Amino acid sequence: MATLSSKHITQLLQAWNDGSESALEELVPLVRAELRGLAKHYMLNERADHLLQTTALINETYLRLIDWKSVSWQSRAHFFGVSARLMRNVLVDYARRRPHVDGGGEAEPVSLEEALVVSQDRSQELLAIDDALKALEKLDPRKSRIVELRFFGGLSVKETAEVLKVSRITVIREWNRAKAWLHSELSQEKCSGA
Repeated sequence: MATLSSKHITQLLQAWNDGSESALEELVPLVRAELRGLAKHYMLNERADHLLQTTALINETYLRLIDWKSVSWQSRAHFFGVSARLMRNVLVDYARRRPHVDGGGEAEPVSLEEALVVSQDRSQELLAIDDALKALEKLDPRKSRIVELRFFGGLSVKETAEVLKVSRITVIREWNRAKAWLHSELSQEKCSGA
């Protein structure tokens, strides 16, 4: 059933890409639950009084998705990969706009997994992850994209390989190298007190 649903979603995405408003109307309820799950993952440990709640994150993502008129949707996995990137961008934009109160302390180093947990004190870590991913993208765009799809988008190795049109073993190998590079980059930032 998941394969049929995935194929149906891909067909609707392509019809939407061709300008079909009815395809978009049919698509939204089919992807809403997965987008909500993705948004909840991002907001899981966010402080309760955060201005951006799960529904607002989804709505902001929808608004940004609708502006992507020139994208040629490849598959359901591609759609959710782009959605994950947009959610990350929304959270980073909010973190950058949030006033920073400097208490004179040093930034603590965090692992890639820890940095994803957005909480009251995590805005700086989220910005550090974003900066590290941008640096990785300059060095190796595919590794950066793999991190984005796997870690932020929650895509499987198979789905990531499908989106990037590479083999599964390539995804696994580059995923491991990207994690090692990011860990090193984040550790250096921690040690420098940046």
